Amino acid sequence: MKRPLRTAAAAASLALAATGLLPTASAAARPAGPPRCPSLTVSEGWYGDNKARIEDLLAARCATKAPRGEKPVAVFDWDNTVIKNDVGDATFYWLLRNDRIRPPRHGDWTTTSRYLTAEAADALGAACPTGVRTLPTSSDTPCADELLSVYGTGATTGGRTAFAGHDHRRMEPQYAWLAQLVRGWTASEVRSFAAAARAENLAAAQGATQQVGSKQVTGWVRYYAQQRDLIHALQGAGFDVWIVSASPEPVVDVWARGVGVDPSHAIGIRNTTEHGRLTSHLKGCGSVRDGEDRMITYIDGKRCWINQEIFGVHGPAAERVQPAARRQVFAAGDSDTDVSFLRDATGLRLVLNRNKNELMCRAYDNSDGRWIVNPMFIDPKKPKPTPYPCATAGYTAADGTAEPVRRADGSVVPDQQDRVY
Repeated sequence: MKRPLRTAAAAASLALAATGLLPTASAAARPAGPPRCPSLTVSEGWYGDNKARIEDLLAARCATKAPRGEKPVAVFDWDNTVIKNDVGDATFYWLLRNDRIRPPRHGDWTTTSRYLTAEAADALGAACPTGVRTLPTSSDTPCADELLSVYGTGATTGGRTAFAGHDHRRMEPQYAWLAQLVRGWTASEVRSFAAAARAENLAAAQGATQQVGSKQVTGWVRYYAQQRDLIHALQGAGFDVWIVSASPEPVVDVWARGVGVDPSHAIGIRNTTEHGRLTSHLKGCGSVRDGEDRMITYIDGKRCWINQEIFGVHGPAAERVQPAARRQVFAAGDSDTDVSFLRDATGLRLVLNRNKNELMCRAYDNSDGRWIVNPMFIDPKKPKPTPYPCATAGYTAADGTAEPVRRADGSVVPDQQDRVY
């Protein structure tokens, strides 16, 4: 556990602090805080009154005398929330270009993921060699292409489904597969791979591509200046800032330092280890034991990992919504994978609009007034030409079927038109 379990008294104190951190007034009307209360220094890119509402939250925190050692929590998703593009993708492409993926034991690709289909295992087995220490993906185009296809599209190059049988609210096998493919390396070695990929992607021109196998893929990443500024302001106002991501944790650790978040406050997909080396199995959360590989930091899984690692809630209780004293005050995300932990936030929920159905349905419905929507800070999406299908198919159930998006009281969210872009 990265954060000590709070005492009951401390939890109660935070509940009071959280109650006083619900921003409702405009920036112009808020009372003056202490002289050194931080504000946002980057104004470009903020939509409407979003910047003002965030500064209300900062001012409310500065005006609140929280118990010594107790801090309200802010949680950020990482990819396309704090940075533009995806650090998991960037690392995967680097691994392929530099021959850093090891073949599975005995050439059996089903050992890399319990959800990999037989068709995908056969396709990978046919495309990639066995009996080598690492796969020669820098020069073996068919092997690189098959790995790219299974990871990037969830299907083989021949169009066969690559993953099946998972809970769609707790597990995304494609995301998990990257963590599982670094089997055999140490966490330190994976961090060194991620650091090399980071250097390349930050140095590349915005919009650059790179060739991996026969494909041209994204070759650049940028930190959002607005989000770095926001994280620093939250920290300055006394918030405990965390990152939770569906990228492998050693990769997130490397990138988080760039916004002033220590690796001890970064949560990603965690492998189990044997003799100091990563295995193809994953750490569990809540009722899921280590090695069962049934829950990662994805949708409801993000809630579980936040409850467990930040608030010290263990066992099945970690899978449930906690009292306000044990929930984050501020949350930020960009995708349906972030829906659950955003909904748990007691103060503000910042959404970057990437046209994701369930997230945008809930954000635009804004049933409790705590959601704020902002365009992406780099290359914002164009307006979605048709409404989000909230009333019919905006929610993905555990079995993968599409259902209506429902509010906490069970009522159906009506279809929503894109308004912030």
